[in-house]
This record gives sequence, structure tokens and C-alpha cells, in this order.
Amino acid sequence: MRLDKYLKISRLIKRRTVAKDVCEGEKISVNGKVAKPAADIKLGDIITIDMRRHVLEVKVLATPNSVRANEAHDLYEILKDFKKDE
Repeated sequence: MRLDKYLKISRLIKRRTVAKDVCEGEKISVNGKVAKPAADIKLGDIITIDMRRHVLEVKVLATPNSVRANEAHDLYEILKDFKKDE
């Protein structure tokens, strides 16, 4: 599954266009490497999202084509969730 689609389906980012823009801004890495929107996401991958003052690292648990909003949190496991000091 494409990275931008996974971010939208998992509700980590609410819109696919926003997910695409964030990826193109080199703010998202997969398994330690900066990832493009079309990067292939597989089970077990580690996604790191670097927002301005916040970093979120998750492990991919599932990659379905669609999911209900109340089940989206089951698609990933949060590994790190912290605010950056600036």
C-alpha cells in the first residue's frame, strides 16, 4: 500500500493530499529512510512522522484498503510519541 494512502486510512493524517505534501516535505521516514508518498508500506514497517514540535513513531500492524474510523487505531502500534524541545 502507498504511504500517503496508509496515513489517510489509519487516520494518522486526515487527508491524503496533506499526507502527500508532508511526505514531499521530507517529514516522514519509513524504516529510517526519508519516504516519498508512493513508498510501499508493509506489515512491520516503522513510520516516523516529524511535525514541527511533535514526533510520532508507529509500527504498521495492518494495511487494509478501508477501515472504519473507530477501528483505525488498530492498524498501528505507537512506539514513540513526544514533543520536541525548541
